[in-house]
Amino acid sequence: MVIRLTEKKIEEVVKFACGADVIPLIKKLKGKENISEFRLAEQLKEDIKRVRNILYRLYGANLVEFIRKKDKKKGWYIYYWTFKQDQIRYLYRRIKEEQLDKLKDVSDETEKQFFMCVNKCVRMDFEQAVGFEYRCPECGELTQQESITEKLDEKYRQIKELECELKELG
Repeated sequence: MVIRLTEKKIEEVVKFACGADVIPLIKKLKGKENISEFRLAEQLKEDIKRVRNILYRLYGANLVEFIRKKDKKKGWYIYYWTFKQDQIRYLYRRIKEEQLDKLKDVSDETEKQFFMCVNKCVRMDFEQAVGFEYRCPECGELTQQESITEKLDEKYRQIKELECELKELG
């Protein structure tokens, strides 16, 4: 079974790779080919430099491609951009694999003691908690030692979810 990437997941990947400010431009590019950067700037009511910056970020993440043509009147090159939606699946998979690797590294959780503010303002390791005399630097409340088993159970649950999702991606 191959999982379908929804609009929400596509936006999640694009946000993760290039930032939230990219989404309006992606919506203009989606389903179209070879759109002029000037037309994009006009449609978005944005400065051409800002639009180019966004396009270059997308290009760096391999989410767009371009062709350039020389304007015969002015002699300038104009770039025409296309969204590479097929790349989203690969980028999505890579992001999920990175998240999985990060979750699997539980050495910090098992080797250190952590303290959490009762209001959940701050999480500190032992040295930080001692430095603040076991009080939250944000609200002043006492901190409590975190349960390692609860934290590890949550991590293992997230690992299992990610592994299932990656398996479905194929």
